[in-house]
Amino acid sequence: MTSHKRRTGRRRVLAGGLAAVGITGAALVTTSLLAPAGAAPAAVPAWPAAKGDKPVAATIEVSGTYDGKLKRFSGTGALGSDGQDESQRPLFVLEDGATLKNVVLGTPAADGVHCLGSCTLQNVWWEDVGEDAATFKGTSANAVYAVYGGGARGASDKVFQFNGAGKLVVTRFQVSDFGKLVRSCGNCRKQYKRTIIVNDVDVTAPGTSIVGVNANYGDTASLRNVRVHGDTKKKIKPCTRFTGNDTGKEPTRLGTGPDATTCRYTASDLTYD
Repeated sequence: MTSHKRRTGRRRVLAGGLAAVGITGAALVTTSLLAPAGAAPAAVPAWPAAKGDKPVAATIEVSGTYDGKLKRFSGTGALGSDGQDESQRPLFVLEDGATLKNVVLGTPAADGVHCLGSCTLQNVWWEDVGEDAATFKGTSANAVYAVYGGGARGASDKVFQFNGAGKLVVTRFQVSDFGKLVRSCGNCRKQYKRTIIVNDVDVTAPGTSIVGVNANYGDTASLRNVRVHGDTKKKIKPCTRFTGNDTGKEPTRLGTGPDATTCRYTASDLTYD
């Protein structure tokens, strides 16, 4: 199979994932999805200025569409933590099919956003990631989680924690000063096969890994048009494979790099400056 055919197939997979959550047409075409691989990285888009502040003392539950109008939401009281406690409550909980858009999460952000099923995070920005920016928890193999636009910085560990089942699509996103952009849960009590697509994303060092996946559960990670900034020595691992478990033990690391099965990308899918 030629590299041209391989890239075309990958574009179809991504387009299908975005179509499933309503991101289609001009929004898809205007991404750099169709830009030639190996093109020089462009400047990282500027962060938006927050339009006011809104303290959050209790988790905001969203069942439809919540438009934050680019206000800065920060935890207070019981949500006033930016530590690494796994039991923290999130600022937002999204029900199956919900959309959160035009939101800036300030400091502290507690455990960010939880999606209980398919969800869309559109133009959501994390100024300083707390425990995780967002956690995806749906149990259906048909669940689709779309992160479209936005950005995150200051994540000492994970940005997106993928605990549930289904497909996660991250596109037109930017991340800087982070541990892992996406991690398929390595030791959850209930494990699933997970599909991850990262496309048209700006990654700025320092960072550890773009994607971490569990090879033994059939996870796949596809990378396309990833622009890496400030990492000329290529210390950030694009894709790391693990043997996951459901016992709570630390997962075993298998290796890094493309293998055409679990980590699906080629060297030309990433550019460095």
